[in-house]
Amino acid sequence: MRYCIADVHGEYDLFCRLLDLIKFDDGDELFICGDIIDKGPQSVKLARLVFSLPNIRCIIGNHEFQFLKFYDSLMQGCTDDYDEVLEKLRAYFQDGHLLDWNVMDALESLPYFIEEKDFICVHAGIPLNSNGKFLPLEKAEKEQLVYDRNFKEPSVLPTDEKCVFFGHTPTSYITGKTDIIAYPRIQSPKSVGDYYKIHLDTGANLHKTLGCFCLDTLQTHYVKE
Repeated sequence: MRYCIADVHGEYDLFCRLLDLIKFDDGDELFICGDIIDKGPQSVKLARLVFSLPNIRCIIGNHEFQFLKFYDSLMQGCTDDYDEVLEKLRAYFQDGHLLDWNVMDALESLPYFIEEKDFICVHAGIPLNSNGKFLPLEKAEKEQLVYDRNFKEPSVLPTDEKCVFFGHTPTSYITGKTDIIAYPRIQSPKSVGDYYKIHLDTGANLHKTLGCFCLDTLQTHYVKE
């Protein structure tokens, strides 16, 4: 099965409980739409787990984006003392003592989007033209992909055939509930391509709720603290 989530924000225990709930194994695939770090108490532990599993694919969210900008600023001012840089990076997180250069390399290698045959994963939003068509993702500003504030609006419905998975803003800001919000193109969707977009940020850190969407069954699954 294929699953998609977003904005885990260092909530390692919730994440592990969700994997247990869906019985995630080697034959499954999980897509994470960014923001695995920050806010929660176990950002680095979560990152290490995510990067250790070859069937999990993750993209950059605004919190990874900001952290990597911080990292770049430290490296620009560094001469030879990389150990000092690592110590400053470790101070960024509650469990920073777990941070090493392997995690840093993995964070740096994350893409800004994932595009498959029937869906796209971004963190915050995709640039659209006046007809609601996707503009080329390769040419999009990184800042728009990780910070976009308009794409979450219910009235913004892409007209391309691929479903867009995104997070960034808790769904509770839209509906007052912690549920995943799906926007179907037709009354009874039969495949993931039958959705315009699916808003995944259930507020793991804010509401202690983490949800995922199964691309193959079209079902949602949730765990709560």
